[in-house]
Amino acid sequence: MKQAETAGRDFMLEASADMVQPALRSERTKAEMRIACLGGGPAGLYFAIAMRRRRPGDEIVVIERNRPYDTFGWGVVLSDETLVNLSASDPESAEAIRRSFVYWDDIAVFYRGSVTRSSGHGFCGIGRKRLLNILQDRALALGVTLQFETEFESADSYRGYDLVVLADGANSKTRSALAHVFKPDIDVRACKYIWLGTTQRFRDAFTFIFEETEHGWIWAHAYQFDADTATFIVECSDATWRRFGFDAMSQEETLASCERIFAKSLGRYRLATNASHLRGSAWLNFRRVQCEKWSHENLVLLGDAAATAHFSVGSGTKLALESAIALAEHLHTEQTLAAAFHRYEQERRTEVLRLQSAARNSTEWFEHVERYLHLDPVQFNYSLLTRSQRISHENLRARDKAWLESAEMWFEEQATREKPRQSRPPMFTPFRLRDVRLKNRIVVSPMAQYRAVDGTPTDWHLVHYAERGKGGAGLVITEMTCVSPEGRISPGCAGLYAPEHEAAWKRIVDFIHTETDAKIGMQLGHSGPKGSTQLGWQDVDAPLPNDNWQVIGPSPVAWSPRNQVPREMTRADMDAVRGDFVRAANMATRAGFDLLELHCAHGYLLSAFISPLTNRRTDAYGGTLLNRMRFPLEIYHAVRAVLPLARPISVRISASDWVGVEGITPEDAVEIARLLGDAGVDIINVSAGQTSMRARPVYGRMFQTPFSDRIRNETGIATMAVGNIYEPDHVNSILMAGRADLCCLARPHLADPYWTLHAAAQLGYRGETWPKPYLAGRDQLHRVASHSDASAVNV
Repeated sequence: MKQAETAGRDFMLEASADMVQPALRSERTKAEMRIACLGGGPAGLYFAIAMRRRRPGDEIVVIERNRPYDTFGWGVVLSDETLVNLSASDPESAEAIRRSFVYWDDIAVFYRGSVTRSSGHGFCGIGRKRLLNILQDRALALGVTLQFETEFESADSYRGYDLVVLADGANSKTRSALAHVFKPDIDVRACKYIWLGTTQRFRDAFTFIFEETEHGWIWAHAYQFDADTATFIVECSDATWRRFGFDAMSQEETLASCERIFAKSLGRYRLATNASHLRGSAWLNFRRVQCEKWSHENLVLLGDAAATAHFSVGSGTKLALESAIALAEHLHTEQTLAAAFHRYEQERRTEVLRLQSAARNSTEWFEHVERYLHLDPVQFNYSLLTRSQRISHENLRARDKAWLESAEMWFEEQATREKPRQSRPPMFTPFRLRDVRLKNRIVVSPMAQYRAVDGTPTDWHLVHYAERGKGGAGLVITEMTCVSPEGRISPGCAGLYAPEHEAAWKRIVDFIHTETDAKIGMQLGHSGPKGSTQLGWQDVDAPLPNDNWQVIGPSPVAWSPRNQVPREMTRADMDAVRGDFVRAANMATRAGFDLLELHCAHGYLLSAFISPLTNRRTDAYGGTLLNRMRFPLEIYHAVRAVLPLARPISVRISASDWVGVEGITPEDAVEIARLLGDAGVDIINVSAGQTSMRARPVYGRMFQTPFSDRIRNETGIATMAVGNIYEPDHVNSILMAGRADLCCLARPHLADPYWTLHAAAQLGYRGETWPKPYLAGRDQLHRVASHSDASAVNV
């Protein structure tokens, strides 16, 4: 530690390996700081207010390039949670903000000549100019210096201050000047949008308007923010924007065009812009900002300079204000700037990433909205409401029970072709594949057990599948069952290539058909390059210590440096494998399986043909995607030819290799699904990854569902969604929004074979079939669930 003198005041300096860090004194009354906030938007102004209230001795100046009453937005939206935080931080400004709010409860969606309205959403809006004026007045009253019409390109001119807050927005010049330090990641999104306003107030509802034009779809986000005015954001794809010629229009021409497009909703009211200071077009592309670092020496990023959230979730100002509160609080309580910055970033980064994740989901929904424009207005509205994954099925029930029940009844009518008397959760509606009727939409996903003996299922398998058949799921699918000894993943994997295998599987199928109303599917596969490995709980995917068998693949590409290099398959090998699949399919038919699934995912043989990472062939089975699909399609057609027409076939695919354009991409997955659908496949089980050691998956709740969503809504083919789906809410949200037709749950069924029956009790649904010996348990479970609901209401 050493003493230093800065601008006439004493400060402590802490030396580190890469910087000298100014510090706050522990004696708060003496450790007064000079603080400069570069940027006079909500973030900079509110930070000055929050800091001044906590440390009234600090000298704070807010420096803004615009004039005091300039603003280039219209209205902003805040949540009840943010209002509570504002009240705790500074009651005076919070009350002034609250008095200026316009409140509304509904969301209205104008789509294909219909208006769908749901309630209970609880929004409040305020004009951006009014918000800034409130914060300006409050900052002045607290003794903050406001300096307007002052340009700044970097923080260099303000190094004499003890703390410099960089709050100059998403296009921050000060952040750009230190890009090598803060390392911003700026993602320019695809859609074009323009901020407009109107005196058509769209009273009482946050309104979405979708219009189909001769140049494509264009939509508006509209909401009232004061007694006389509403924000009106117009958005469309880049292709539609260019076809309209918006890129060559003046602002006046743009306003006139938008007024024509939205004439039915605007009526006699006009649109206005407050971006007349800009030359040319005022259209923008949203810029999602993330920064690797938020602070450097005595500089700290705040608001949009640090991170942005898309306007479709209405949370940019919320993030800015709450981050300003957190920064001021940690500067007040921590002993050093370094410690305060660390706490600020640690606390806020998690919340920011959570909101940015929701915003990304919402942004992508609008970027791909044309994918959903075939949906019925009921389902389209539901998809819109749940697009960010922050609003779930049961959350919608809490907001507007009547609307959700009407939507559930619509969903059931689509499934049964009969008008229901009352609603039931979507997960408990039936689904038909050819002549197979599933009682509900829950699938026990294939899960390797590694308990077979020479390929023969044992009593372990009988108990495992029987329990899950009794547990209420509509469909149980077996683990990948291998079509030859060499096609096994491990010595413990089940097979279907010998008479004893067929007999053992028939015993399991007969039990499920006799004792339950579940259907059972057989998943057939060949391990290919990932074969001859240890059991799943040993050294996963590693070769056997000894007695390895030779593995085959489309090309001599090993799964990993530890694994065997597969022998490249010849035409004779392909014929032999095709015969193995046909033999297994015939056995599955005789054993009584209701459905057959071909495993074309996760790097096993058929998947290895599809992915360019493992298929390096130069013949007719390599190169283009169509060529790489040739052998999997040959297998499908051979199996389809011997399977009874009443039996459906599913194909499981990896919709992404998670390695970018070098591997299978989501765009490729759509084409793969189209090829399979054109061949007659009944449903696509949409998984992802496990095809390469280089894969970098992005995990999270329902993380693979977007692949299913895209395939289903771009191709019209039925899909199963899989991947971290573990709550009834997840399932109902996925189904109701049209993101999949069935939902596969793996680990939840390992932890609880009766997951479906327990979910029914949790949701108060009594229509599921229980095994007769278990009826007393059913009744108690429903009583307990009812009592729990009553207690929650009483509380």
